[in-house]
Amino acid sequence: MEHYTIGCDAHKRYSQISVMDSCARISKRVRIEHEPGALREYLAQYPAGTPVAVECVGNWYWIVDEIEAAGCQAQLTNAWKAKVMMGHVNKTDKLDADGLALLLYNGTLPRVWIPPGEVRDERELPRTRMALSKQRTAVKNRIHATLGKYGIRLEEATDIFSGKGLAALRKGMQGLPGKTHQCVQEELALLDEIQQHIDLLEERIRQQLKITPSMQLLKTLPGVGEILAMVIDREIGCVERFAKAENLASYAGTTPKVKSSGGKTYYGPMRKESNQYLKWAFVEAANVIVRCRHFPSWHTQHVVRLYERTAQHKGHAIAVGAVARHLAEAAYWVLTKHETYHEPLSKKNPPKQG
Repeated sequence: MEHYTIGCDAHKRYSQISVMDSCARISKRVRIEHEPGALREYLAQYPAGTPVAVECVGNWYWIVDEIEAAGCQAQLTNAWKAKVMMGHVNKTDKLDADGLALLLYNGTLPRVWIPPGEVRDERELPRTRMALSKQRTAVKNRIHATLGKYGIRLEEATDIFSGKGLAALRKGMQGLPGKTHQCVQEELALLDEIQQHIDLLEERIRQQLKITPSMQLLKTLPGVGEILAMVIDREIGCVERFAKAENLASYAGTTPKVKSSGGKTYYGPMRKESNQYLKWAFVEAANVIVRCRHFPSWHTQHVVRLYERTAQHKGHAIAVGAVARHLAEAAYWVLTKHETYHEPLSKKNPPKQG
């Protein structure tokens, strides 16, 4: 039986297909318009299990579904790494599809893990909550900026959007000009509406996503509650695909960019090439720790000491990133060892000998 490897350069309205035979020759090139079932119908002519390489572009969910429905094996690849490995001077759809097929044939395709369809569907709930949370933060920041324009300070309140802080905010708003005052009122109404949607979505998440043993382990991480545990668990998926804790931290975007040359090393900001949802979850947990660090029960925790030590020398933002990286690496270990989180052992306080 003839064996094939197929490269699929997917776009919004069509996919360019290159079919490579067992002798590493491109035997067919075809453009498939994205009509319902067209991709599945074309791929169904090839033997079951034929590997098909497709880049992890924005619309890969349904393309993977079509490939699998045709009986073929989808192989998702990192688009940027694949382009570098192809080494093409020019760029065309046919060259990209040919290059994907060749990388797959050689066994050098930079693969990306494909979550099961059920997990892909479940991810949308916490991801939507994250998107709404970002909108909520944007509205809050705009209100803070408006108050700052007119020199209105509410230093007595740690949170001006709830409880006594909200009462202080409404009182302070009286010092704003008329039209600006109306705009802030509209923003507060929008904030309430966004919060209602977040509350409803969180209730749906709790009802539809079952708490798994891995989520229970993740909830033992400092700053990680039920919702963040669900986000982290769904985004990590299978922890065995990471060889080391550092790999998971890099995938989550909590490691800095490093440039080293001539004996000098420069550490830049956290990586953008990462799973942004996972990065948000660990940074959000780190911010929870920062907000809670003044509570007596948190004073002696490693994450608080890590934040304060780093913030003293490098500032708040880098300190939050350092805590987020610690949480990412800790998540790897609690999931790998199937143990709850415990405080890292200090060199000054070695374990007692029995």
